Amino acid sequence: MNTVTRPRILVVGAGFAGVECVRRLERKLAPGEADVTLVTPFAYQLYLPLLPQVASGVLTPQSIALSLRRSKKYRTRIIPGGAIGVDLKAKVCVVRTITDQIVNEPYDYIVLAPGSITRTFDIPGLTDHAFGMKTLAEAAYIRDHVISQLDLADASQDPAERASRLQFVVVGGGYAGTETAACLQRLTHAAVKRYPRLDPSLIKWHLIDIAPKLMPELGDKLGRAAQEVLRRRGIDISLGVSIEKAAAEEVTFTDGRVVPTRTLIWTAGVVASPLIATLGAETVKGRLAVTAEMCLPGHDGVFALGDSAAVPDLAKGQEGAVCPPTAQHAMRQGRHVAENIIATLHNQPMRPYVHKDLGLVVDLGGTDAVSKPLGIELHGLPAQAVARGYHWSALRTGVAKARVMTNWMLNAIAGDDFVRTGFQARKPAKLKDFEYTDAYLTPEQVRERIEGSGRAQL
Repeated sequence: MNTVTRPRILVVGAGFAGVECVRRLERKLAPGEADVTLVTPFAYQLYLPLLPQVASGVLTPQSIALSLRRSKKYRTRIIPGGAIGVDLKAKVCVVRTITDQIVNEPYDYIVLAPGSITRTFDIPGLTDHAFGMKTLAEAAYIRDHVISQLDLADASQDPAERASRLQFVVVGGGYAGTETAACLQRLTHAAVKRYPRLDPSLIKWHLIDIAPKLMPELGDKLGRAAQEVLRRRGIDISLGVSIEKAAAEEVTFTDGRVVPTRTLIWTAGVVASPLIATLGAETVKGRLAVTAEMCLPGHDGVFALGDSAAVPDLAKGQEGAVCPPTAQHAMRQGRHVAENIIATLHNQPMRPYVHKDLGLVVDLGGTDAVSKPLGIELHGLPAQAVARGYHWSALRTGVAKARVMTNWMLNAIAGDDFVRTGFQARKPAKLKDFEYTDAYLTPEQVRERIEGSGRAQL
């Protein structure tokens, strides 16, 4: 008896790109037309741009973790784990589940959207003593950590210990670093009023970046406006400076300064997921080189997008230009890849991806923001309205929109309670503990595993 096997579509990653791809496939494909599988450690999509507001307590963690199982057309099989290798020839993805079981997942079409990880350098002590800002767990942990520094400083009788606990260093003058420093500074500024034994002048925030400008993508005018806001709040901004080494109780800058601190937050850029290196394919600055249709040349049924793919930016009209790793591109690329897969299944031609950047928004907390929608430069309250309006409209579900709006209103009216949740209270965790960068296989290990599995089945 002949059996017809449905095409197997495997989507790797539940970020903006992966989730938008899955949602479009669920809406456009009939239930019996293909089997869709998603590989992700968590059954939610994280709205990453609002992560600094979770760290500062403006938003609750649940409000920006959008459940993947709320869709009315939900029928995607979810594998709870992370892809650690792909054999393009055998068409098999190697997955490490959340219980550390390693399984082989075959596919006919694969969508590689594993996102990015925090970019680090060979700086002594960095991965052992720095926090990142890429996951929901990190944001929740940092909030607990910052509040605990105030608690411990208030209880300490040692002036040196108190000074080190009340200094905070953020490395990275991009959007993530600037928003993190701005939001957390507002948290400590408001919280210190509840600590009568602490001198508010002892609380110092440092924002440093090796680049000569803060958020250069915004342009000189808005970049200066953001700097003025931060400096008015008392944040010390040092440009052209980075970290020389990090220790448990101090950080040494490249200009020779030694800052006593127990809090180093590292947001100095991102790099493509280590999964990309397991493919042995051509890359552009670490991102997978793909066509304008987001296909991997020479490999049928392989698509890549988002932070891990160098997607040609046809809207710019410049040779070699690639789309920046932003949420607005990832969301649109996800939908576009789904349409191209559907076109392939229906024997129709694929279309190239073209999208003109809509602009940038940076929320500095309170009524402070800088935005550049459609090239129009805004700052202050109008920019804040644009920034929060954009984020609110981009949230995928009505439940998430309701939670975020409620959190914003409640925080504006009642302020923060400065409560620690006790998240991993007695188990210190730093940047290296959250992103599992040592879990990936080499291309040789992937091939060896796939070939070994094939021999075992004979």
